[in-house]
Amino acid sequence: MWFRRDLRLEDNPAWTAALSENREVTALFILDQSLLEAAGDLRLNLLLANLRALDDDLQHLGGRLRVEEGDPATILAAMGGPVYWNADYSPYAVGRDASVRKHVGRSEVFHGNLIHYPGHVLKDDGDPYRVFTPYYRRWLETDWPSPPTPAGSEARIADDPGKAIPAGGAPIIEAGQEGGKERLAVFTDLVDEYPANRNNPGLDATSHLSADLKFGTLSPRTVWDHIGTDTEGRRQYLRQLCWRDFYAQILYYFPHSARASLKPEYDGIEWVNDPDDIEAWKTGMTGYPLVDAAMRQLVTTGWMHNRTRMVTASFLVKHLLVDWRIGERFFMQHLIDGDPAQNIGNWQWVAGTGTDAAPYFRVFNPITQSRKFDPDGTYIRRFVPEVAGLDDRDIHAPWDAPPLALAGAGIELGDTYPAPIVDHPFARERVLAAYQQALG
Repeated sequence: MWFRRDLRLEDNPAWTAALSENREVTALFILDQSLLEAAGDLRLNLLLANLRALDDDLQHLGGRLRVEEGDPATILAAMGGPVYWNADYSPYAVGRDASVRKHVGRSEVFHGNLIHYPGHVLKDDGDPYRVFTPYYRRWLETDWPSPPTPAGSEARIADDPGKAIPAGGAPIIEAGQEGGKERLAVFTDLVDEYPANRNNPGLDATSHLSADLKFGTLSPRTVWDHIGTDTEGRRQYLRQLCWRDFYAQILYYFPHSARASLKPEYDGIEWVNDPDDIEAWKTGMTGYPLVDAAMRQLVTTGWMHNRTRMVTASFLVKHLLVDWRIGERFFMQHLIDGDPAQNIGNWQWVAGTGTDAAPYFRVFNPITQSRKFDPDGTYIRRFVPEVAGLDDRDIHAPWDAPPLALAGAGIELGDTYPAPIVDHPFARERVLAAYQQALG
């Protein structure tokens, strides 16, 4: 059994099949240097902790997680025997898995990482959807795959640890299946208020399950079976799981979107890509408190609230006129839940180059967003202490605060906290002109 993005034993179709059909099973994880190098320390530490947790679960069954490093096709071919795995759908994974199939005698591939895998929800003519809402309607109408039948055999689990799991730092969240189950239990008590609270980054009101779904320490079916559909909050959360499937399908059918616009007509945008602007954005020093709070949250915790992911992405692309791929790569490096399909899909949605059905001229106003979704400045004060002394009215736009208010809060714009690096009205006019020029 080749574990990849399914680091769990429960609701794991490939693992169940391997146990059912064989007398001995090797639980294998292959360290892929190209993927490890793309991950920041926080995500790498969480991966290694998830592997240790999986190894602990296997030890309770008398076996070990075998860890090897190198080319999967070479390693699996040398081990011999049938290979079981759950499919992954990114362009890199598709190419890697095709290579493995050529080198192993028998491969058994299952779908265990999404609710509806790419190709399971299509238009009547067999084409993939490019707009979310009709996909969501069809997704709801499509029967969910049945969970795997528990293994009936007494297969032995091999106890060779291979090269063993490398040492890593402490994970920023509790790892493994048990950590995921604890987060799921906490969210179950909050989910009914999800519609009212989900957009406020100052509240701890979202599921925090994105890293569990990314690494597969929980399956999406386990999450949804536990949450259910009894209330509007639970149904709205179901919609978020659908977005995962949608973006996975988009990247699978349109692999060019990993590095180019899903809509090719947007490839002609003339980006400014000012290095100073990019650095200010990365370090949370743009002068816009909500943007800065979110970027600091990302770098320090490896996670960012969904609302502020949209705001910060829009700010980089639309306010600073920076190529969305620069932001996508930075997010992918730092996010503990970094998932190629989700990250690329969301960045292209914000940039207007992807699946968003609305016109490209949506430009989030960071001040309006701040006042609407962090009205009392709780989120800003948590991550931007330089402006914490301002009142709830002034904290969203310190440059508009009266001089006495700034002095009372110990703020000197341009010194203790930066002045805005760009003016919102100017930025909006500039980006609309750039997009219009690209589109002819």
